[in-house]
Amino acid sequence: QVQLVESGGGLVQAGGSLRLSCAASGSIRSINAMVWYRQAPGKQRELVAAITSGGRTNYADSVKGRFTISRDNAKNTVYLQMNSLKPEETAIYYCKADGVRLTWSQADYWGQGTQVTVSS
Repeated sequence: QVQLVESGGGLVQAGGSLRLSCAASGSIRSINAMVWYRQAPGKQRELVAAITSGGRTNYADSVKGRFTISRDNAKNTVYLQMNSLKPEETAIYYCKADGVRLTWSQADYWGQGTQVTVSS
């Protein structure tokens, strides 16, 4: 069984910063990509940033230059440094692990989400 646990969410003023973490645990042999999504009330879930096992990154246009995704493969952990946060970025932030290889199987897994609230 694989678990993803996010942490680091909270309340921050507009213009402030937060650093999210997501740690995957279980009998994991490798993880292809680790991805951050967010979902604001009444809106669809959207991709924020992604990083492959090789370190290639991809960002939503709205966060480029302000957010940085990074990864520690040895710890199966992904981070999201968020700077210059805006009130409209208030959302639940979810971590997803794509292509998690276990001994006999491969699957994708989601974390439970962490709330980020940006006050104006």
